[in-house]
Amino acid sequence: MPSPAELTVDLSALAANFRTLEKVGGVPVHPVVKADSYGLGAAACARRLMNEGARTFFVARTREGEALREAIGADPTIYVLDGCAAGRADRLRAARLRPVINTAAQLSEWREAGGGACGLQIDTGMNRLGFRPEEAPGPFDGLELVLSHLACADDPAEPMNARQRDAFAAAAQRYPGTVRSFANSGGIFLGAEYAFDALRPGICLYGGGPEGRPDPRIRAVATLTAEVLQVRDVPTGETVGYSRTFTAVRPSRIATCAAGYADGVLRSYSPEGRVFVAGELRPIVGRVSMDACAVDVTGLDVAVGDRVELFGSNRLLDDAATAAGTIAYELLSAITSRVPRGYT
Repeated sequence: MPSPAELTVDLSALAANFRTLEKVGGVPVHPVVKADSYGLGAAACARRLMNEGARTFFVARTREGEALREAIGADPTIYVLDGCAAGRADRLRAARLRPVINTAAQLSEWREAGGGACGLQIDTGMNRLGFRPEEAPGPFDGLELVLSHLACADDPAEPMNARQRDAFAAAAQRYPGTVRSFANSGGIFLGAEYAFDALRPGICLYGGGPEGRPDPRIRAVATLTAEVLQVRDVPTGETVGYSRTFTAVRPSRIATCAAGYADGVLRSYSPEGRVFVAGELRPIVGRVSMDACAVDVTGLDVAVGDRVELFGSNRLLDDAATAAGTIAYELLSAITSRVPRGYT
C-alpha cells in the first residue's frame, strides 16, 4: 500500500536531463550527487547516470563518498569537495576517494599520507572554499583536476560570472594536463566559454531550472505526493490550523493531507503554497503542521485516500520553491527519511 507521503524519482527523466546538459555544454558531465543526490537517493541516481556514461561524481563529505563507493563499486571516480581534513586521509585512501584540496594544510595532510590522485579548488571570488589564485600551489604529483565554483550562475546578466571565468582560466593555466571543471548547473547555460573540460551540474539533473525558475529543457524528476486523510466542511468565519492564520470567507471544503514539516514540507509553504489535486492547483490554507497540511478543495471531487501533488510534473519544483520563499535545492534536500523513495 502507498505511504501517507511518498517521493517518486523518475530515473528516465534524470537520464534525459543528463543528456540535455551534456548536449548544451558539449563536454563530459560529472554529476554532483552530494546530500544523497539532493535527497533523491545517491546510489540509485548514480547507478542510472553511470548507465548514461557518467564516470566521475562529486560529493561533499567523506562519509558520503564512502557510502557511494560501497553502493556503486570500484570503477567510478569520486571527488570529495570538503577535501582532506585532519585525520581523514586514511579513510579517503581506503575508499579510493579523491579529495579536492582547498588549503595548504589539506595538501600537507594528503601528501604526508602518501598522496595520490586528487583535485584542487581555486576560489575565484565566492570566498567559500579553495585557494585564492595568488596563494595557490604550483603543480604537484597526483593532481588530476582543477575546479572553481560560480557564485551567480543563476543570473546570466551578473558581471561576476565573466570575472570568475577569466580568473579561473588564468589560474588553470598553471596546471597543464589537468581536467578543468568550472560550470555548475547555471554555468552550463552561460555559453561554451564556461564549459572548459568537464561540467559539474547538480540541481538541473534533479529537475530545477538553471535560473531558479522552470525551464522547458529540464524535465521534472521528483514527485512528492501525500494522501488525503480527511475531508471536512468548514463554515464561513471558522479558522483552520494553528494560530488561526486562515479564516474561511465562504463555506469551504478542506482536505487534511498527510505531509508536514516532519516530512520536509516547509512551514513557509503557507500561505502561498499550492498543490495539484483533482486536476487543479489548489491553495494550502492555515499553517503547515508537523504531520499534515490543509488544502482548500471546495467544489472538487476529492475523497479520503486520494493523493495531492506538492511538486512534480503538474506543480513544478521551482514554482513550488518560489511559493515557499526558497529555492529548489532546499525543497528537495529538506525531504526527510520518513518519506519513502520510489523509483520509476
